[in-house]
Amino acid sequence: MAQYFQIHPVDPQPRLIKRAVDIVRAGGVVVYPTDSSYALGCHIGDKEAMERIRRIRRVDKDHNFTLVCRDLSQVALYARVGNADYRILKAHTPGAYTFILPATREVPRRLQNPRRKTIGLRIPDHAIVRALLTELNEPLMSSTLILPGEKLPLSDPEEIRAKLEHQVDLVIDGGNCGLEPTTVVVLESGQPRIARAGKGDITPFSFA
Repeated sequence: MAQYFQIHPVDPQPRLIKRAVDIVRAGGVVVYPTDSSYALGCHIGDKEAMERIRRIRRVDKDHNFTLVCRDLSQVALYARVGNADYRILKAHTPGAYTFILPATREVPRRLQNPRRKTIGLRIPDHAIVRALLTELNEPLMSSTLILPGEKLPLSDPEEIRAKLEHQVDLVIDGGNCGLEPTTVVVLESGQPRIARAGKGDITPFSFA
């Protein structure tokens, strides 16, 4: 049965953050809030935890996971970032964007797009995520919490607990989250391209 932590969305309790990170490091799958919606997360190197997330969402082996990063220096470790890309990232992070960039060798091959060798990365603007990533000191491998047959992610922590308490190791209650996914921006070709319009404002990219 999953543990359930109520963590303050603005001033996260360090004791609970540390316990949550211990669960991730031990191979756990956690539900956590972001600035767009709730997400499923696990350790970047844990293949079994990744397979558990796939089973929860009922997605195939080609499902694209996202690396949720603490800051730009962490992004640069896992993606090849040119000068123009860096300026775009700096202007729009933290925020509700997922950026698709060429992956470096630090990214396990199972996480890369098999054809393009790219990876999705994002830096959420949410205090709980920042605290988790600071304590963990590496990215979370992540996927939006959309259950099979649903079009929108779950947003009520109590409902999440009821539906997933036997499938995940921890549910972090950070209050109700939104239902709008991130805006996905492809940067692999040197020019930004909107792959999906979402919560992040697309106006800055409209004339790129």
